Amino acid sequence: MSSSDGETAAAAAEEDPVTPPEQSSPGEHRPQRSAAGGVVSLLRETVLVVAVALVVSLVVKTFLLQAFFIPSESMERTLDIGDRVIVSKLTPGPFELHRGDVVVFADPGGWLPPSVPTQRGAVGTVVADALTFVGLLPEDSDDHLIKRTIGLPGDHVVCCDADGRISVNDVALDETYLFPGAEPSLDAFDVTVPAGELWVMGDNREHSADSRYNREKPYGGFVPLDHVVGRAYAVVWPVSHWDWLSTPSAAAQVPGVSGAE
Repeated sequence: MSSSDGETAAAAAEEDPVTPPEQSSPGEHRPQRSAAGGVVSLLRETVLVVAVALVVSLVVKTFLLQAFFIPSESMERTLDIGDRVIVSKLTPGPFELHRGDVVVFADPGGWLPPSVPTQRGAVGTVVADALTFVGLLPEDSDDHLIKRTIGLPGDHVVCCDADGRISVNDVALDETYLFPGAEPSLDAFDVTVPAGELWVMGDNREHSADSRYNREKPYGGFVPLDHVVGRAYAVVWPVSHWDWLSTPSAAAQVPGVSGAE
């Protein structure tokens, strides 16, 4: 090979050198994510999960279900003081409301005495309000009542027949859900339920300030359907009281059973 050929090859080698791949030494490791970075990532994921859970809970409470606390004896023994119930907001609405269904509704006006606010610290109040807002704590029921639907719009409800029973549309009700020993009613009444309203009564009739005793109040003792939060369908707390609140068979006895419109 001539000297010119050697000089050309040397020049080419200098212009395009071949760099061998880098070799990691036996004691060398790839960089690891820092501990601080791991904590930040964990916090970010936790916040995201909590935010999603809160949004889902809020949607469920707003459109589907809500928990309520039973503060009085008016629905014993179906519901005891301190029970927590789950209320379906789809009834009335997509699902029909039937005679005999237990419903939660906002006070139509003057049914409840002025409430005494629960005493909590500033932090406790904020936490309780937030959890109630998203549906993780039951409503305190300060301005809500829970009763059984006896008359739907258009129903003729009368107390009492010769056997002391309440009748709806001339059919006497077999009210097996009443508190043991309670009379259907100690006060006589004869009402026709207006359109868009309900006639409601407690199961513990002698201790229930229901439609019978609010006829001098707004709406004449009836409950407007737009005040109804929903139908209570299950007792979820305490565990010893777990139960389904199904529509009693007495509802099927009444002619023309239909959902409230």
